[in-house]
Amino acid sequence: MSANIAPWKTLQSEIVFDHKWYILRRDHVELPNGQVLDDYFVSVRPNVVLIFPLTDDDQVLFVRQYKHAAAEILLELPGGVVDAHETEPLKAAARELVEETGYAGDLELLSEVIDNPTKDTNRIYFYLARHARQVAEQHLDPTENIEVVRVPLAEVEGMVLRNEIKVSGSVALCLLALRKLGR
Repeated sequence: MSANIAPWKTLQSEIVFDHKWYILRRDHVELPNGQVLDDYFVSVRPNVVLIFPLTDDDQVLFVRQYKHAAAEILLELPGGVVDAHETEPLKAAARELVEETGYAGDLELLSEVIDNPTKDTNRIYFYLARHARQVAEQHLDPTENIEVVRVPLAEVEGMVLRNEIKVSGSVALCLLALRKLGR
């Protein structure tokens, strides 16, 4: 670590908005140079899992759904939040994969990443699910309307490069999984 870079010192923290879907924290911090900020806002977010499910016949399972903040119907990899009672991202990944697609697979952690370290507290766990196979029907929340889309593995990179897959986590995991698979 560089001698010129040091963590900020948190002098005080308070939750200023607490809703089941969103928590906002206001930190009072002191920077290494002595400057004090009393209004540094942080989104307290749950960790997330994202899965690249690959079937034995080289099909990748994507999900297509409407995302309200983006106001678009998007193609992305399945995933979701690690629930508060879950201590292992691996189990959350297995649960989310079955819930969103009805499929299960042999999960392997590829990476643990931080999406927005400036303002969000969460981490994203990227998994490759080999030998994905259907084990159930989708089990969706009342607010979810998800279409499972099978994409040949050989087409995934081109879809990323043509911006047909444009959710940042899905883009990153697609490229990591393709590298891991030697594609």
